[in-house]
Amino acid sequence: MRGTVIHAPGDIRVEDLPEPQIEQPTDAVIRLAATCVCGSDLWPYRGLNPVKEPHPIGHEYVGTVEQVGAEVRTVRPGQFVVGSFFASDNTCQICRAGYQTGCVQRDYIVGAQAELLRVPLADGTLVATPGRPDPERVPSLLAASDVLGTGWFAAVAAQVRPGASVAVVGDGAVGLLGVLAARELGAERIIAMSRHADRQRLAREFGATDIVTERGEEGVARVKELTGGLGAHSVIEAVGTQQSMLQAVRATRRGGHVGFVGVSHDVSLDGSELFASLVHLHGGPAPVRSYLPDLVERILRGAIEPGKVFDLTLPLERAAEAYDAMDSRRAIKVLLQP
Repeated sequence: MRGTVIHAPGDIRVEDLPEPQIEQPTDAVIRLAATCVCGSDLWPYRGLNPVKEPHPIGHEYVGTVEQVGAEVRTVRPGQFVVGSFFASDNTCQICRAGYQTGCVQRDYIVGAQAELLRVPLADGTLVATPGRPDPERVPSLLAASDVLGTGWFAAVAAQVRPGASVAVVGDGAVGLLGVLAARELGAERIIAMSRHADRQRLAREFGATDIVTERGEEGVARVKELTGGLGAHSVIEAVGTQQSMLQAVRATRRGGHVGFVGVSHDVSLDGSELFASLVHLHGGPAPVRSYLPDLVERILRGAIEPGKVFDLTLPLERAAEAYDAMDSRRAIKVLLQP
C-alpha cells in the first residue's frame, strides 16, 4: 500500500509500505476513505519533536472495515467507521468514567495517512455509521476522529454552559471547532482570538460573536473588556505554548474554567499566580471516543458541519504539499484522499 512516512523535520514522503494485517484478535483493518494532517503532526515536521528514525505518521481516519479479528463483535467487514486517535477497550474503569485516552490498554494510532490502517481494540475504538454516509458528510466525520472531538472536550473541560461567556485561544482547526462546540453547548458570548481573516470568517460561521486580534496581555485586556472586566467564564486553550496557556489562564475570571487541549511544549505555570487566580484547569488528550456517538449523529442529521475546517483537499501522494501548506498557514487543515 501507499503510506506517508516522516524521515526528518521537513521531510515527508509517500512510499510503498507493507499492508497492515490482523495481529491481535481484537484488531480491525480498515480501508481509508479520507485522512488528514493534524496540527500536532507539525511539531515533528518543524523539528520541535525529535524524529529519531523514519516512521509512518497520521492518526485521523474514516473508512470501511476490511478485516476483523476473531474477538471483534461490534463492527464487521463492509461497515463504514469513525475512530478515535487513541485505541481503547472502552470497558475499563477509566473508560467508563469518560476518559478513554487514559484507558489501561490505550494504544496511540499511528500510520493513518495511508490507504489501509490497523486499528487495535476495534470494539472500543471504532463507531460504525448506520449505512454508508453520503460523500459530502465524509469530511465532517473525519473531523470527528480528532479535531471536532478535541474541540468538544475542550469546551466540556472548560465547563461551557448555556449563557456562559467563552474565549477561544487558538484559531487552528481545534480552536475553530471549540467555537462550534461552545455554540452547541449554549454559550451566549463566544470570543475567538484570531489575526487571520479566513479563520475569523469561519469562526463567525461556527458561532463566534466577537473577534479579538490582540495577543498576550493586550488580548487578555480585550477579553476582560468584553466581559465586564471579569474575564470569561470558560476559556479554551488550543495551542500548547507558554504564551497561549498564560493568555488562557489570565483571560479567565476568578472561579472560571480553562479547558486545555493544545499539545504542551515547554509550558510552565507559576504556582503563586495559579493559586491566586482561583481558576480551574482541566484538559489533556481528548477522549474523543466518549463523544463520537453523539457527534456522528449530529453530523449525519446535518446539525453541524465541522468538515468546513478542511480548506484544501489533496491526493495522498501529495502529502508533502499538505504539510507545507499547513506549516505556512496557507491552509487551516488539509484533507488527504487515499
